[in-house]
Amino acid sequence: MTENPERSPSPEFSPLAFDEGLTPLPEYKAAGDTALDFSGLLNEPVKLHEDLKSGCGGQLWPAGMVLAKHMLRYHRDALQHARILELGAGGGIVGLTVAKGCSLSSPLYLTDQLEMEELMHHNIKLNNLEDRVKATILNWGEPLPQEIVDYKPDTILAADCVYFEPAFPLLLQTLQDLLDLCPSATIYFCFKKRRRADMQFMKTAKKTFQVTEIEDADRAVFSRESLFLYTFSRKR
Repeated sequence: MTENPERSPSPEFSPLAFDEGLTPLPEYKAAGDTALDFSGLLNEPVKLHEDLKSGCGGQLWPAGMVLAKHMLRYHRDALQHARILELGAGGGIVGLTVAKGCSLSSPLYLTDQLEMEELMHHNIKLNNLEDRVKATILNWGEPLPQEIVDYKPDTILAADCVYFEPAFPLLLQTLQDLLDLCPSATIYFCFKKRRRADMQFMKTAKKTFQVTEIEDADRAVFSRESLFLYTFSRKR
């Protein structure tokens, strides 16, 4: 069963001024490698190559750090038999962290657009996770790839997917398609509010999905950075 933590005081931190559990992140950074152990939650750090040449998804962003740490802290045991897919993975920080920190019985999929495919594969190899993690192209709003249809993911990880307003309907369509594919699936959704349109996305999502804000020991702290953590599930 998943731990249900009560809200509790947390040390002062900003997701934009990370310690070793939440890495320092300027607005944009030069290409390079980062190693993270999430304040000791990983026995062996996850390595991530960051490179903006293919787009902003090639860099670490706060929502990915918050979601990755949350999954390690509260869902590690429950994920053992899950079929996991990361949506809009970019470099793959959330999925790679889960694969590194959990004993998974099924492969984990990183998905993004074609521009991110090379970086996803690079980071999978960088962490020696070729036997546990796969990368594939999944364009929002388009029919799901047959490989994903056959896989039927029941745990979807989505961090910082709310950033480009014209893509909101496409993202909502893909989230709906994934829940249609596996009606019992849970979507773990973390994003940073940057503009009013982001909350309009959430308003629309609540009409379609059961949306629940998640408790987390660090919630009071990351919410001050306008970071929000939810689950989406099929409306009953």
